[in-house]
This record gives sequence, structure tokens and C-alpha cells, in this order.
Amino acid sequence: MRFLKLFALPMITATLLSVSLTSATALAGGERAAAPVGKAPPVPLLWKVSDADNAVYLLGSFHLLRPDDYPLSTDIDQAFGASDKVLFEVSPQEMFDPTVGQRFMQRAQYADGRTLSQVLPADLREKLNRVLAKNGRSLSQVDTLEPWFVNLSLVLGVSQSMGFSPQLGLDQYLMRQAAEAGKTAGGLESMDHQLDVMDSGPLPEQIKALREFLDKPDEVPGMLEDIHKAWRTADLSELDEKARREMKDKTPETYRMVNTERNEAWLPQLSKLLDEAKKGDTLVVVGSLHLLGDDGLVERLRSKGYKIERVCSACASGTPDLAPPPAPAAPTVTLDAPPPESAKPPAEGKRETRK
Repeated sequence: MRFLKLFALPMITATLLSVSLTSATALAGGERAAAPVGKAPPVPLLWKVSDADNAVYLLGSFHLLRPDDYPLSTDIDQAFGASDKVLFEVSPQEMFDPTVGQRFMQRAQYADGRTLSQVLPADLREKLNRVLAKNGRSLSQVDTLEPWFVNLSLVLGVSQSMGFSPQLGLDQYLMRQAAEAGKTAGGLESMDHQLDVMDSGPLPEQIKALREFLDKPDEVPGMLEDIHKAWRTADLSELDEKARREMKDKTPETYRMVNTERNEAWLPQLSKLLDEAKKGDTLVVVGSLHLLGDDGLVERLRSKGYKIERVCSACASGTPDLAPPPAPAAPTVTLDAPPPESAKPPAEGKRETRK
């Protein structure tokens, strides 16, 4: 649950919290991903959903990445190139609206006069104070903030100290690529809806998630590495276990709002792209959580009868949904080439004689 935000919750969180409650250094917004040497690209969480006319590519994102997570797989490059437009959770225009930061912070603070000190149990207040003190902070400095925001800030602070950057997140990278390529880019939901989702989790579940971090803060870097590795290697069972099922079991109401309800709202939009368009493909980039499990977009679209194919040139044969390799090309026939000697007719006056 504590790391789910990095590849499932709205990416606005990662962007606006670049300067978080723990010390970290974020890359500049326009900085390019460096091409590492000798490291294979991440295996993509990429599916092609199609009907008779066109296709929608579903790509599972991780909202903070490192420079060595680039370059991307050629599978993503090809899906991007084949798509006329790219859809994200929120459109780039709304994502970078200068008023978003203020609206975000308004939701992160109490509107009824309560404080963080009042809602947290005594033992949790003490643990939070110890963690904040290591970075020169104190509880009094965050007392106006709600638990979900504090938890998210702590997680992002650790991730950025480990070299992860929101500016290198898959969403932001592909937003820049779409702008440079002149592709239409849009969103599946409004920014205000995303902000409302983040601010609506039940208080007991917010406190429970914060406790998970504060009980064992020294274990957080290793756990973050594990879940990033699972995303990087497209280990679906590991991601499903540590993200979707853990969240569903531990904080079911938050899971319903963050995952189930949003998937249900996006599904008609994806179906419309397939049912009403007669040509033109679309690349849809969403947090990886939304593609996992029986209530994920992949299985929900499969149940509607669309053709589902896993796009993964690095995947082993036998991987579920893996599209078969292309059939060998037929021999090329050159019409103006001279026929082989054995096919030439006998020359005039040299008819074949029977013996």
C-alpha cells in the first residue's frame, strides 16, 4: 500500500511533491532521460485491445523513474508511433495548469479545524516526530496536513533520495514525446476529480497507511526497490500481490475509490474509441494498478469481447496473451526477372526429340 502511489495513484501527486517532507533532489522538469550503457529497457506492461477497425494500446505506468529506466522498449516506441493520439489519466493541459498546486494543497489541509496531532494516536505522533526530526522538521510544521498527504510526502522523499524523479516518470516522458511529435493528447478524467479521489479516503485507512511507513521506515528503500523491479521486469504476479491485492485487503474503501470506480468510469471511454472510430489507434497511459486483476481494464475489456494481445517482444513464448510471431514473408516474385534455365522454352528450331 505504501508504494502504490508511485505507479497507481494520480501522477499529479508525484509532480507537486517534488520537494517533500524528507530531503531529496529532483531533476529539472525539462531534463532528458539519459541513455544508460549495458542495461536492457524495462519490459513493458503493454496490451493491444482491438476490434475489426482499430486498436487501443494500454500501457501501465510508474510515475517516478530513474535515468537508467530509459531508453524504453521498442514495443512502446512502435505503439506510440502507430497511435494518432495519446490519452493519460489527466490531460497535459490540466496537469500543468498553474492553479493546480494551490488546489492540491487546499485538499491536503483540514477544512474543519482539526489537526494532525488530534487525529493521530500518541504512538504514531511520536514515530512521526522521530522521522521528521532526522530531516530538521517537526510535527508542528505539518500539523495542518491530513495523514494521506504526509504519508505520500514521506514515500516520495525516500524515492527521490534513491534517484527516482517525477519528471522521468513514464507519463511525463510520453507527454513530452507527444508534444514534440504533434500528437493529440488528452485525459480520461479531470484534475479536480483526481484531487477529490486523493482527499476522500476514510481517515482510519489513511492512518493505517501512514503507520505502515512509520513502523519500519528503514525497510522502505528495499521495498521500493522490490516493487520497482517488479514493474521493470513486468512481473504481473508480484505487482498484483504487493499492490492491488494488498491495497484491496488492507484498505478496501480506498481501493474502491482509487481503482474500481475509476476503471468503471474509464471503460466506456475506451469502448467508444473502439466502437465508434473506424480508423486511428490510441495509446492510453495509466497507472499500472489499473491494468491488473479481474477488475483491471485488460480483463474488463476482454469480457466485452475485444481481441486482447500482449505486446512484449522480450516476453518468453507461452506468456498469456502474447501475440504470435509474424508469419514468414512469402517469397518475392520479380516479374521482369529472366526465368531459370530449366523453365525456358526450347529455342526455335531446337525442339526436344524423343528417343
